[in-house]
Amino acid sequence: MHRIRMSLPYFKEYDYEVEVVTVYQKYYQSTQDPLLLQSVPIGIKIHQVKAFSKKWTTKIGLGSLALRSLYFYKAYVNKLLKQTKFDLIYFSTTEFPLCILGAYWKKKFGIPYVIDMQDPWYSDYYESKPKAERPKKYWLSYRMHKFLEPIAMKGVSGIISVSENYITNLRARYPHLNSIPNEVITFGASEVDFEIAKQNTDQLKLFYKLEQDLINLVYVGRGGYDMDKSLKILFSTFKKGLDANENLFKKLRFYFIGTSYAPSGEGNETIAPIAKALGVDSYVTEITNRIGFYESIKNLESADGLIIIGSNEAAYTASKLSPYVLAKRPLLAIFNAKSSIVKTIRTCAAGDLMLHDEDPNLSYNIFKEYLIKVESNLSPNTNWEAFEPYTAPYLTQRQTDFFDKIIS
Repeated sequence: MHRIRMSLPYFKEYDYEVEVVTVYQKYYQSTQDPLLLQSVPIGIKIHQVKAFSKKWTTKIGLGSLALRSLYFYKAYVNKLLKQTKFDLIYFSTTEFPLCILGAYWKKKFGIPYVIDMQDPWYSDYYESKPKAERPKKYWLSYRMHKFLEPIAMKGVSGIISVSENYITNLRARYPHLNSIPNEVITFGASEVDFEIAKQNTDQLKLFYKLEQDLINLVYVGRGGYDMDKSLKILFSTFKKGLDANENLFKKLRFYFIGTSYAPSGEGNETIAPIAKALGVDSYVTEITNRIGFYESIKNLESADGLIIIGSNEAAYTASKLSPYVLAKRPLLAIFNAKSSIVKTIRTCAAGDLMLHDEDPNLSYNIFKEYLIKVESNLSPNTNWEAFEPYTAPYLTQRQTDFFDKIIS
């Protein structure tokens, strides 16, 4: 929901009146962050719908918020569309099953709809992976998404995506999508969020200690078995550093925070086991529980250095990159060379890059140069003019320009 949240202050500037339909917070199972409401402009109409309680639906194996709220969305929005004229319906969520309602509302009310592909919906990535590496309830979710995605795509009027690869894959599955508008629009960042975090810093938790003799390198975001290549490069390079320059490298402490989407206390570690296998686990802490958005900002800004890890897949685009850049701390990114993130970091001079499949000696030299910046407390010499296309106002205009195409 962050794309919509950060766009809300600017939609009106580009001649769009927006109403939001969301689920009452009491039905969420994810981490709550009430401070997010401070970034929502006064006057935005927000409609809230119910959902079936997870307490009861889990008895039949149904935990998805999308499925629990689907009936209530349909009933509520039906009334809304009868009462008020709308030009467009915009699905910007990773609760993808809700998107099938777009086809229903388009047929019933003649309103076009746009789907924002923030992640892949139906993917066979885990089909070739061992069962231990597959997400929980993978068997069911894989088949459900395979059934539901075609329903949503059949009548979609336009697609926005954070990655060109997502659009390419969808077009391969559904050839008719080649004739509808599409646009690659990354996630942006807002200075307003950093101001809110600063104003409320006393009520935000720091998940590591600030110790003068130690260097805290921090990552906040999801983990996963698909990130093992980045992690093996990082920890292998670190291990090499311990052997070559123990006095410097033994000061390092790695913190990976909020690595699982599972409810608190139920997440599986996917990073710490790799560190253990490489013999560096005493330097690595993984916290699987998700944390609040503004807590993540505080933990990024308080770190000595930041690390951002990418998936093995080239299509992966880290939506969290922009907050990392705005945190203005020394940044090290480890990605597939074909990821769009690589071009972004280079264009904006936002940090140092270690790439998959590059020479280990080169990775080690890059890591050493990065640590020099960390020890010297040097912020990246970011090209802020080049970074402007990744800011919330700029990206909101790109969305509304795309909406204009659909509506016309």
